[in-house]
Amino acid sequence: MKALILLGGRGTRLRPFTDSTPKPLLPVVHQPLIAYQLDLLRSQGVKDVVFCTSYKASLFKSLLGYKGMRLSFSHESPPLGTGGAVRKALPLIQDTALVLNGDLLHAVDAAAFLKSHKRSKADLSIALTRVKDPTQYGLVETDPSGRIRRFLEKPSWDEVTCNTVNAGAYLFEPSVIHRIPPGAPCSLERELFPRLLEEKFLLNGFVIRGYWIDIGTVDKYLQAHLDILAGAAGLHLNGAFRPARPGRAFLLGPGASLGRDVIHEGRGRVALGRGTTVGPFARFRGSVSVGEGCAIGRGAVLEDCAVLGGTRVGEGARLQGCVIGRRCRLGAHAVVGPGRALGDGSSVQRFSQL
Repeated sequence: MKALILLGGRGTRLRPFTDSTPKPLLPVVHQPLIAYQLDLLRSQGVKDVVFCTSYKASLFKSLLGYKGMRLSFSHESPPLGTGGAVRKALPLIQDTALVLNGDLLHAVDAAAFLKSHKRSKADLSIALTRVKDPTQYGLVETDPSGRIRRFLEKPSWDEVTCNTVNAGAYLFEPSVIHRIPPGAPCSLERELFPRLLEEKFLLNGFVIRGYWIDIGTVDKYLQAHLDILAGAAGLHLNGAFRPARPGRAFLLGPGASLGRDVIHEGRGRVALGRGTTVGPFARFRGSVSVGEGCAIGRGAVLEDCAVLGGTRVGEGARLQGCVIGRRCRLGAHAVVGPGRALGDGSSVQRFSQL
C-alpha cells in the first residue's frame, strides 16, 4: 500500500513558527513532526510515500532517503487544497491509497484500517477519533455497522449526536479520486466527502484507538511536546538520547551537559538536544524540551515549555507554558509566561516580563 501525506498548508494558526518552516517540519521533541508519521508507516510495512507539497516545498527534500523509505513528490502551484492535492497525485497511485494529513500525531493501525475498508467494500474510508468536546470539530456520524450517515461541521451542543470526528487519515480507491476535478481547488472535508455521500457512494468510518492530536495551534504544538515527554503519547524519542543518571528525569543528546545542582521537580521528563548546556542551580518542572545548541543560564527556571535550537536563556530567567523559537536571546531574569510564543530570532531584554 502506498501512502500520501498532505503537506501543502501554510499553517497560519501556528505562526510565527510557520513563517519560516512548514508545519510538518517543525521540531517536536528534537525531530520533525512528519518523522513520527514516517516512523509509524515504516513500522507497519509502508515504505512507499508520496509527499503532496506546495508551501516551501523544497525544504521537504531534506527527507529523501529517510530510513530507507521510497519518497516521491507531487507539487501544487498554486495550492489546490486537500482534495486538489490528492487529485494531482493520481498518476502515482495504482491501488488503494492511504492518505494522511501532515499536521497530526496519531497511532493509526494501517493494517486494521485497511481490513475494515476491504470488509465494508467501501469506496472511501475515514479514520475517526473520539473527542471530549465535539463542538470544536466536524462530526462524522455513523450507523452501527460503521457506514457514514452524515457530516456536521462544528455543531452546537444541542446538535451533537456523537463524539466521533475526522482523524485526518483516509483510504481512497482510485475511482473516488477520479471524482475530484483535476487542476481545481477542492477540499476533501467540505466538498468531496459530502458530495460523495449525496451521490450514494459507500463511505466507511473506522474508529482509531490511542493517541491523537491536531498540531494546528501554538497551544496544541506545545501540548504535543509535553505529551511525548510525559509518556502519554506512546511515541518514542530519538534513540540518541541517554539518561543523565539512573532514575533521573533528564535525557541528554550527544554532547549535552548539566551544571551542578540542577534539579527536576514533579512528573515528566526533560530532553536536552545535542550540545546544549545547562548552568548550575537551574530548575526544571514538569516536561521540558530544549533543542540543540542551546544554553540555559545559571539559576534559570523552565516549566512545561519548549525551547527550539540555538536559543540562549539568561541567568535567573523564568519560562512557563510557552514556546520559544530558534536562535532567541532571553536576558537575565526575563519572564515569559503561559501561552506566549516567541518567533525565531526574538530578543527579550533582561528583567522584561511577557
